[in-house]
Amino acid sequence: MGFSSKEERVHHVFERIYENYDSMNSVISFKQHTLWRKDVMKRMHVSPGDSALDVCCGTGDWAISLAKAVGAEGKVIGLDFSENMLSIAREKGKQEQLDEIEWMHGNAMELPFDDNQFDYVTIGFGLRNVPDYMAVLKEMYRVVKPGGMVVCLETSQPTLIGYRQLYYFYFRFIMPLFGKVFAKSYQEYSWLQESAKDFPGKDKLKQMFFDAGFKHVDVKMYAGGGAAMHMGHKS
Repeated sequence: MGFSSKEERVHHVFERIYENYDSMNSVISFKQHTLWRKDVMKRMHVSPGDSALDVCCGTGDWAISLAKAVGAEGKVIGLDFSENMLSIAREKGKQEQLDEIEWMHGNAMELPFDDNQFDYVTIGFGLRNVPDYMAVLKEMYRVVKPGGMVVCLETSQPTLIGYRQLYYFYFRFIMPLFGKVFAKSYQEYSWLQESAKDFPGKDKLKQMFFDAGFKHVDVKMYAGGGAAMHMGHKS
């Protein structure tokens, strides 16, 4: 199947795999992704009444965590360009009775918000799927308030010899096989390994945060460098 752009291909992938996305994430990361996100949330110190935007929110897990942290007086928007992924997110939000979340269909590269709107802007395992990483980082910088932070949790590039090779073997061969067995989506999960393989390592991504305008960037590695948090502070 041919796609004229990365954006079209990614849209096709997530419109296809949305029903199995949560269970596959647990398989792929050995259920570690939820622990990483909990650790990142502790480091963010979100307070009741804060406002947050979760970009590429997918099936809504991070937006739901943010909504619980900001409380009824706060506001959270979860934005994604896959309506099928958003349908899962909306259902989860209803089950949790979180009225403070607004789910929005939109493009991460052209965020439909004015400048300086949010205390926090997050993106979890979504930056690697956008056509232009820098454009999205600049958009997130634009809409976060001065004094606020932009937080990215994403796959990264391990540097430890041996582990690095094992990591790439897993992503290239084992993960698409899991996709075939558990989600009947070999080609779609092949895309996920491609996007992870091509994504910048922690130092390069940190520099991109600086280039986008952030004056201070915290980095935390997970899974031996297989995943990383980048937390950019807008002065």
